[in-house]
Amino acid sequence: MSEPALPERAASRILDVALTETADGARDGVPPYSTPVFVPAHPRYPRGGPPTVDFELMAHAGGTPVPVAFTTLELLVAALGDVQPWIAVSLGAYTEAMRDAGLPSVRLDPAVGGTGRGWRPQDLINAYGGEEQA
Repeated sequence: MSEPALPERAASRILDVALTETADGARDGVPPYSTPVFVPAHPRYPRGGPPTVDFELMAHAGGTPVPVAFTTLELLVAALGDVQPWIAVSLGAYTEAMRDAGLPSVRLDPAVGGTGRGWRPQDLINAYGGEEQA
C-alpha cells in the first residue's frame, strides 16, 4: 500500500529576496540589498496584542532622529554597549521599512558618540526579567 502524497509545502518568499540582488539603484560603496546588518531594537509586549519589535533611532545633529545599522555585531557593541538589544535584518528590507515610515536615510556604521539610549543590565531586567505578572 502506498503512502498518501504529502501536500506541497509553501515556500517562503524571503529566500527569493535574500538570494536575488537587484541592479536597480546599486551604487559604489553601498552594500547589496541582502547584506545582513545589526540594528538596535527591542521587543515590545503590548497587553492584549502580539509582540512587536521597536527599532531604536539615534539623535542626529540635524535634529531629526535617524535609523542606524551596523555591518557587524562588534561595531554595534562598540558603539552602544554589550547589553544593547538588537535584531539582525537585511539592509535592503530595513532601509525600505524606514523609508516607508517617513524616516531619514539609514546611517550605516555611524560614529555614535554617546547619543544612544545606553541600555544597562538593570534596564533589561526591569523591562523583560523578573516574575511573570498574572
